[in-house]
Amino acid sequence: MRKGDTILFEAPPSAVAYAAVGGKKEAEGPLADAFDMLIADTQCGEKTWEKAESDFARYCLETALKKGRLQAGALDAVFAGDLQCQCTASAYTMRGFDTPYLGLYGACSTMAEGFGLAACMVAGGHMQYAAAMSSSHFCAAERQFRTPLDYGGKRTPTAQWTVTGAGAAILAPAGGPPYVRAVTFGRVRDYNVTDINNMGAAMAPAACETILRYFADTGEKPEHFDAIFTGDLGFVGRTLLLQLLKEEGLPLENHQDCGLLVYDRDAQNVQAGGSGAGCSATVLCCHVLPALREARMKRVLFLSTGALMSQTTFLQGESIPGIAHLIELSSELPEETEKGGGVR
Repeated sequence: MRKGDTILFEAPPSAVAYAAVGGKKEAEGPLADAFDMLIADTQCGEKTWEKAESDFARYCLETALKKGRLQAGALDAVFAGDLQCQCTASAYTMRGFDTPYLGLYGACSTMAEGFGLAACMVAGGHMQYAAAMSSSHFCAAERQFRTPLDYGGKRTPTAQWTVTGAGAAILAPAGGPPYVRAVTFGRVRDYNVTDINNMGAAMAPAACETILRYFADTGEKPEHFDAIFTGDLGFVGRTLLLQLLKEEGLPLENHQDCGLLVYDRDAQNVQAGGSGAGCSATVLCCHVLPALREARMKRVLFLSTGALMSQTTFLQGESIPGIAHLIELSSELPEETEKGGGVR
């Protein structure tokens, strides 16, 4: 059933397995113990950072399959993406899997985009198992979007630290919690931000609009949820988002940002927090989904936010469009929530 921009699943699909893989920096962060795998050698013994990112993604998908007691051949499709040109990290990963692959580029919004598409395909009866995966690598992203590490450029206070890691989730029509109850796909919004070192400001307006559209479509209220997670707005973007929502008459008291959860800003020198296509993906798969499965949280909203620029558009002086996709997740099916006195 569709209401506005929001797709509501009458038979919510399940996230039957998920995994998160991180690197050295992530091993020093607050969520270290929640990762399925932490790799100290962020180059993975490869000659390039780009090849290393593909290794991270491969380990992640293999781990998710193992946790779900599935073979790669059971997957009807993998929706995956990353930050490299033409999504090469994901494409090179999928060379090792004889599985249909749909490459996505939503920048740091890719995990929610892929998760939402996989949920739609499974809930619609078109696929039995579908996976969503997203990855990033600090060194590969710095080389592509900013300056090579050897340059030694000083980072601005608004800059964010790209997560070296990958997250993968496998969805099926049934299988217990967590359940995917709704998806709101975002619209591109551009507020004329041109600073490539201030991604949070570029993405905050898109996150604000998607949140407002979801609540307008569904009639839900923020207090119906244990938490509302955004992907990687960081300190600057989170501050702007809360300000924008307050001006729209929707103050959030239960907001958390994955970019502020994966790292300790005070101890790890990550400026405004974490970012990257692997940021929301890893936090979703090592923190949010396990909490729902174990009923430590009952209902959450999860948004991945993306800045849709390229090296070329940046050098041409173009502004940075933003987008945000939203997933509603629950530890209970709708009828169970209603029996417990909740909404819907």
